[in-house]
Parts: sequence; C-alpha cells; structure tokens
Amino acid sequence: MVALSKLALVSAVALLVCWAYQATQPPAPAILGAPGGPPIISPRIRLKDGRHLAYREEGVRRETARFRVIFFHGFSSTKESGFPVSQELVEELGIYMLFFDRAGYGDSDANPKRSLKSDATDVEELADALQLGDKFYVVGCSMGGYPAWSCLNYIPHRLAGVALAAPAVNYWWPLLPANVSRTAYAKLDVRDRRTFWIAHHAPSLLHAWLAQKWFRVSPIVRGERDAFTGMDWEILTELWRKQRESGQVDPAKATQQGIYESLCRDATILFSTWEFDPTEIKNPFPGGEGVVSIWQGYEDKIVQVEIQRYVAQKLPWVRYHEHPEAGHALPDMDGVGDKIIRELLLGDDEAPRGLQLQNDLHQDG
Repeated sequence: MVALSKLALVSAVALLVCWAYQATQPPAPAILGAPGGPPIISPRIRLKDGRHLAYREEGVRRETARFRVIFFHGFSSTKESGFPVSQELVEELGIYMLFFDRAGYGDSDANPKRSLKSDATDVEELADALQLGDKFYVVGCSMGGYPAWSCLNYIPHRLAGVALAAPAVNYWWPLLPANVSRTAYAKLDVRDRRTFWIAHHAPSLLHAWLAQKWFRVSPIVRGERDAFTGMDWEILTELWRKQRESGQVDPAKATQQGIYESLCRDATILFSTWEFDPTEIKNPFPGGEGVVSIWQGYEDKIVQVEIQRYVAQKLPWVRYHEHPEAGHALPDMDGVGDKIIRELLLGDDEAPRGLQLQNDLHQDG
C-alpha cells in the first residue's frame, strides 16, 4: 500500500513537471504568407533583421504633408483601428498619418527578440523606409503608450512631439514609490492583479495561464465589460458597431499569428523590469520646440490615475490633461482626438472642457 502511494505521488509529480515544462514552451507562431498560414494583405517594409512591418497610410500625401504622425495601436488591436481625427483637421493642417501593426500583430512579422528598445527602433526604421524625414510625431494609445515611452528614451533625436493617450502603466517601474504602486494596484480587479503578477514574476507561464479554462483571467486582457466604465462601454459599443458595418476592422486579425506573439509579448514587456524609468527621461525639447503630453481619464479602470499623476509630476515638461468623468475611451470622446493632435502639432494648450491642465496639477501638488 505504501509502495502504491509513493508510486502515485511520483506519478503526480512527474505529470506536474511535464505540464510545467510544456507550459513554458512557447507555441510556434502561424507564419504569415506560408501555406496554411494567414495571408499577407497589407503593404509592408523590410527591416534590417529581415522582419517585415505592415502599415497603412491616411491623410494627405506624405510628400506634401506639413506634419507626419505615426500611431502606436493598443492591446489586441491593429493598424486598422486608426485614431479619431476629423477630416477637417487633417485637411486644415495637412496631416499625414501612418498606422502600422506592431511586431507579432496583424500582418507584421513576430519578433522573438522583441523588447522595449526594438519597438522604438522598429518605428525608426519604418519612418526611414517611407522617407518621413529626420523628425516625426508619435502618438501612443493605451498599450501603445509604452512604445512611445521607448521612443522618448531611445530615439528622442527623431521626435518632433509625442502624445500619450491613456497610456498603459507598469506597477513595477524601477522608481515608482511603493505606496503609489500599492494604491493603484489595489484598485484593479483581483483577476487583473493575478494576471499582471504572472506577467511580471512568471512571464513564461503567461500563455498557459491565458489559455487555461479552469479560472477566469483578466477582464482587461479579455476586453470584457467589467474592464470599462458605463461611459466607456457606450462609446466603444458604438465604435465597434461602426467598424463592423464598414468592414474595416477584423477583431481576429490582431492575434492571427497566435496570442503568444501578440498579447503575451505585449503584456510581458510592459510588466517586465524596465531598463529605464519614465520619470528619469530627459526633456527632448528643452527649447520648447516640441510637445510631450499625457491624456488621462480619472475614471479609467484599466490605467490607474495615481501612477499617471506621479509620472506627470516628476516630469514638469510633460503637459498633463485629466478628465474627471472620462474612462479609458477618453480619446474617442467627441472632439478629444482633435484636441490631442492639435496640441501635439501646434502646441495649442487649450484643453476641452473638463480637462485639467498640467500647471493646475503641479500647483495642487
């Protein structure tokens, strides 16, 4: 009987070890353009390491544009999602807009060596391949916020201005005070906390965690109703309805190479231990020749306002705007997208009604 118990224990341990090993092995990505793989339907440029980035152009012709703006899309999204800029503003200012699939998303090749730095150098190579000039503007939305921070750190000499709209935050940034991190982290749904903890402390298990069916995972990662405010949900529901009717956006396209190469890499990079801290980034425009701004909704359930405020307070050269009623869909509120772009390109600091300007925040402490 004892021998059988020992055998059962050994078998159970062996099975657990086998599962753990398999769980940490990343699945092979679906190869774009290969037989049986997703078809490539977007224009692409070839990078120095042989990978390709897919892109989409909007606005005025790049050759005649007064302003050239590159957009980083968010989590589980693609270049097709776009950004809410009115055609009137595009024509008034002469704006060329470049949207691209970040590595592993949509029609852009996966990058097994993807990092904070590679996201910045990817966009630099894209700009050079399309001959956008020595400097260009960058807009990072939600999860696209961390590549924008990477650009500020790694390629500031290429930037004409940067706007971060509800940019994702890392609860383990090197210089983030413990009390700020704890307060913000505690506001998250317990399922989000659990998933983000795995992304930071056990990233090799994140894919297995997202794929398992026994426990409910992060509402934020799943894009579930619980992750949004009522106002967010109304705005996003209407946006998704219009996208379905137009046929412009295919939700499955974001992860067509597999969730490991898209969602998992995104989350593990965001929540990794960064080699730089946003609060130590130097002002890329000491002469006031460009604008860096953060736009945040106070009610945002995905990106916590406490961390955003802390970063803005540590960087007095950043223009911080906070809407007291908005959530994560702040950029899609009426007129806000135009305000973000107008300030980015012209330095216009007139905020929409309800938005708090940087100077107000710094005076309040």
